[in-house]
Amino acid sequence: MKVAISGASGFVANALKKRFPNFVVIERKDDVEAIKQKLEGVGAVFNLSGAPIVARWNEAYKKVLYTSRIETTKKLVEAINQSEIEHFISTSAVGIYPNNTPCDERTLPLGDDFLGKLAQDWEAEALKCTKLTTILRFGVVLGPDGGALSKMLPAFKLGLGGIIGDGRMMTSWIDIDDLVAIYAFVLEHQCEGIYNATAPQPLSNYDFTKILGKVLHRPTFLPIPSFMIKLLFGEGSTVLLDSKEVYPKALLEKGFTFKYGELEKSLIKILA
Repeated sequence: MKVAISGASGFVANALKKRFPNFVVIERKDDVEAIKQKLEGVGAVFNLSGAPIVARWNEAYKKVLYTSRIETTKKLVEAINQSEIEHFISTSAVGIYPNNTPCDERTLPLGDDFLGKLAQDWEAEALKCTKLTTILRFGVVLGPDGGALSKMLPAFKLGLGGIIGDGRMMTSWIDIDDLVAIYAFVLEHQCEGIYNATAPQPLSNYDFTKILGKVLHRPTFLPIPSFMIKLLFGEGSTVLLDSKEVYPKALLEKGFTFKYGELEKSLIKILA
């Protein structure tokens, strides 16, 4: 199947290109007519548009985060609705959920902070699509060629990695290979609706840190105070400090099997 990918320069998109080599790229500058032309002969669209979320936020950058997701998705959906596309798979994030509570796809109410509202607006635009639509709420994606792990590894390899704050905040994560497999599964089984793209075992920051240190054979005894993260990222520190305990209930009910459902197995494979 030929697919179209928006946000095609990103870490996840690069992994998807390997699994789906027959692809066309949707550029952020493309207008609706240009997108419609690119969608000719395409069976499915993967929407991965969005400026990086792990950054120092100010009001200007928050607008970039918003427009790069909502406005791009709005154009994309308008074009898809006028095309022969069969399946639209759009991105969201576990930031949509409230903190400090176990969550699955049925959890309500959703988060009411900036990230929660951003994800809700993003999903609302995607759900205006009249074709078969799937929304994947990503956890922290782990892989060898980018993403969160690439930012963490330099400090850990130097023996400077450590828990953040008290280490109690929960991290919902997923191996990049499992994430790509979810896309293939969703297409094959024509899954519709909202699915958490997270491993079945979310971990506390303490456990995540200790497992990463174990795999790297490095100490993890230097804690990182929360205030340092806040100094570096401002309001954007919520991405790193929020506690999201999210379970992929809908995928498991559909019969999806995670190959890398345990963090240690995932990290050994990635860091081999």
